[in-house]
Amino acid sequence: MSTDKNRATAAAILPLVGGPDNITSIAHCMTRLRIGLRDRSLVQEEALKAVPAVMGVVEDDTYQIVLGPGTVARVTPEFEALVAEGRAAAPAAAAVSTPTPGGPGGHPVTAAELASQGAALKQARKARNATPFKLFLRRIANIFVPLIPALIGCGVIAGLNGLLTNLGWLPAIVPALAGIASGFMSLIAVFVGYNTAKEFGGTPILGGAVAAIIVFPGVAKVAAFGLELKPGQGGVLGALAAALLAVYVEKWCRKWVPEALDVLVTPTLTVLISGLVTLFGLMFLAGEASTAIGTFADWLLATGGAFAGLVLGGLFLPLVMLGLHQALIPIHTTLIEQSGYTVLLPILAMAGAGQVGAAVAVYYKLPHNGSLRSTIKSALPAGFLGVGEPLIYGVSLPLGRPFVTACVGGAAGGAFVGLFNQLGVGFGSTAIGPSGWALFPLLDGTSGMGATLAIYAGGLAVGYLVGFAATYFFGFTRQMLAELNTAPEPAPPAPATGSDPDPDKQPALA
Repeated sequence: MSTDKNRATAAAILPLVGGPDNITSIAHCMTRLRIGLRDRSLVQEEALKAVPAVMGVVEDDTYQIVLGPGTVARVTPEFEALVAEGRAAAPAAAAVSTPTPGGPGGHPVTAAELASQGAALKQARKARNATPFKLFLRRIANIFVPLIPALIGCGVIAGLNGLLTNLGWLPAIVPALAGIASGFMSLIAVFVGYNTAKEFGGTPILGGAVAAIIVFPGVAKVAAFGLELKPGQGGVLGALAAALLAVYVEKWCRKWVPEALDVLVTPTLTVLISGLVTLFGLMFLAGEASTAIGTFADWLLATGGAFAGLVLGGLFLPLVMLGLHQALIPIHTTLIEQSGYTVLLPILAMAGAGQVGAAVAVYYKLPHNGSLRSTIKSALPAGFLGVGEPLIYGVSLPLGRPFVTACVGGAAGGAFVGLFNQLGVGFGSTAIGPSGWALFPLLDGTSGMGATLAIYAGGLAVGYLVGFAATYFFGFTRQMLAELNTAPEPAPPAPATGSDPDPDKQPALA
């Protein structure tokens, strides 16, 4: 009965905040349901306040609905379930269909229509991505994404420290910067364990406690399979596996341990069983897997760098579309743990360069479509900084062919960077997250900062140029140009009223 009441409360709230499609995030604190909204004008605030369980609302960065302690923890899961059900029930057919550029009757396509098509494609992709494997990858991403700000901050400091070391400047401050940059990375396994338990429904601190075993210096005294363990062996992969095991042990304990003994027995058994399995199995296996990942990445770029770069740079945008890029996050983090940087990210960043080049070509190829050109101008600055989604879903993907030519540009840039890796100029990013120009402060390599920056900049230039040329010459059919390269017609004039119309009230061109 209590569950029905909580679900009824959630069901009453959802339509009053704009429905499932208006929700961007859901969380709760001690007393408030906190939701992110796409459009706050859709909120029916007075009706919301009249819901019996709602004690009030608070406008902040998120929209906060006060439900009170206890109630909010029970209503939130029901609210999340209703949002998920509402999105899944949305008609997929309308989203999956890809409209041909050009409106009915051949009227010129506007940026708003392309954006609508892009949103439909994005929604269709989300529907197709709701497979168990992709949902698992999304959960893995949820573990690592919260760590990105610390990775970026520490990565930039590490780069600054390396620069000062190479130049011989400020020797007194270098050890301090080294400690600041390295502290987080030395304990990243703990944070991964904490987030893993949180994501998979366990007690976060128990996940962190089990993962902390991996980085404890005393594990050097433990012998597993006749081999001595090393602190940090297994890294983030070991931490992820250990914390996931801890979640299952904890859930088993919650099911079978009597409530009177739960507070004492469950944490003890969770840490003990998971810890022993971690020490005598998972650390060794994860260590071997981590070493294999690093060895394979080095071998791939050393022996076939140009081809590997071409494939990785060319396929990254489709990987993003399929949601499979999330599988690369633990690999990036493992490489950063091992060598201080991930050699894959600068190559994958070339996909964004191809996208930018393609968008610039669209801009110059369609001089009469002011609406679309305005969209491109507003989205390009973000594109140069590696945020490609506005250009992907607002321009290239709904147009079709320019998305393919953008991938060609990414492949060319990736081949350029991969070639220099093959020639022995290896470099990578000390953190994940940024791309495009924003990646410059995070670059590090074996051949000096000058060569590293020059090669990355050269890769971006190649991606821009090839993406532009491929799109300009091959990105449009004659029919597409006829439909797209036309200024929208003015709205029909207002009916005559017997007096001269006010020039300030004339219909404006879209």
